[in-house]
Amino acid sequence: MNVALIGYGYWGINLARNVVQNSKMTLKYIVDTNKSRIDLAQKTYSGVSVIAEFDVVLKDPNIDAIIIATNPASHYELAKKSLQNGKHTLVEKPMVTEMTQAEDLHEIAEKNKLTLMVDHTFMYNGVVRKMKQIIDSDDIGDVKYIDATRINLGIFQNDINVLWDLATHDLSIVHFLMGSLPNTVSAIGKCHIKPNIENIAYLILQYDNDVIVHIHSSWMSPVKIRKMLIGGDKKMIVYDDIEPTEKLKIYDSSIILNNENREQLLVDYRIGDVFVPKYNTQEPLALMIQDFEQSIITNRKPLSDLQSSINVIKILKAAQASILHKGREIQL
Repeated sequence: MNVALIGYGYWGINLARNVVQNSKMTLKYIVDTNKSRIDLAQKTYSGVSVIAEFDVVLKDPNIDAIIIATNPASHYELAKKSLQNGKHTLVEKPMVTEMTQAEDLHEIAEKNKLTLMVDHTFMYNGVVRKMKQIIDSDDIGDVKYIDATRINLGIFQNDINVLWDLATHDLSIVHFLMGSLPNTVSAIGKCHIKPNIENIAYLILQYDNDVIVHIHSSWMSPVKIRKMLIGGDKKMIVYDDIEPTEKLKIYDSSIILNNENREQLLVDYRIGDVFVPKYNTQEPLALMIQDFEQSIITNRKPLSDLQSSINVIKILKAAQASILHKGREIQL
């Protein structure tokens, strides 16, 4: 199938590489308006038409699919035009910033029988898929908490805050693992650099059975941390995405409560072995592109479908409302 990529920035470069490496796809166009990025694309892919006009792609009947990797504020209009012109469409996260926009795109995709997919790459990550398998097998018992940290110095965005930029990854992982939306959302954040764009934020999700999720996102950290802790009542998981090899570890540790004597609560700690499981090390972005391609060919829903995007958007919109009301709990 013939593919056009819109946006050749930081993430667009990675998307282009994976489209070219997919044996069932041919990258026909790269569209960008930035002169330096156009020059880079022309040097990297001599056989691809590198242009600045999106309309050229829309009018080309030989283009089967369009991948959008531009700034989030432009996603809705670009995706809408793509779908209206009969192109299967993949959009970088976040797909859109308003629920009505997501619903509109869904309606157009359904009407035209097209695949509409969001690039939640971590749903294709081998470590995340392994964690899902471990949780579903009850190996760690009932999940009690998830604690995620995703912080580094920059890149500052102009149209979305740090939650929409960084926490989107963690929310897609959490929803994939939990399989449901939280009951309540609360968040606090601060704008130290640009007005109305939080550069640091703390997000709390509360689920049934006293499960709590905490997500820390920041563009203001001198160190880069990408870590997630998952506590079960049998074992605990540590996922460190910065680790070069042993990204996933299972700790055979737990807390044992002895509350037979109601007047004296006794807490014991069980410390066991640390286990490093095997997981798929194939590049997640390659698997995501493959899922997009297979969804088009077989007419099936991709793993990272529109509903997964809507669930993340619901939480982010609630988080934004909570920040505006100084951390008030928002019911979902």
